[in-house]
Amino acid sequence: MSNVVKTYKCPICHKIAPENKYKPFCSKRCADIDLGNWFNESYTVPAVELDDTEIEQLQEALDKTPENEE
Repeated sequence: MSNVVKTYKCPICHKIAPENKYKPFCSKRCADIDLGNWFNESYTVPAVELDDTEIEQLQEALDKTPENEE
């Protein structure tokens, strides 16, 4: 049996790091930097803007679901 150590590249500092508890980051510092980036809204998740008609159609569909019917 071989003792292969898995390594990966930290997405923050780009250092090659062995597998550890902060994966995919190399350290707590890099994990905290990433978390700070989310809190500061440095990262965004793309979203599609809906017009009023599409919003109304979605609302009508939601209103017709069994959970919302009385």
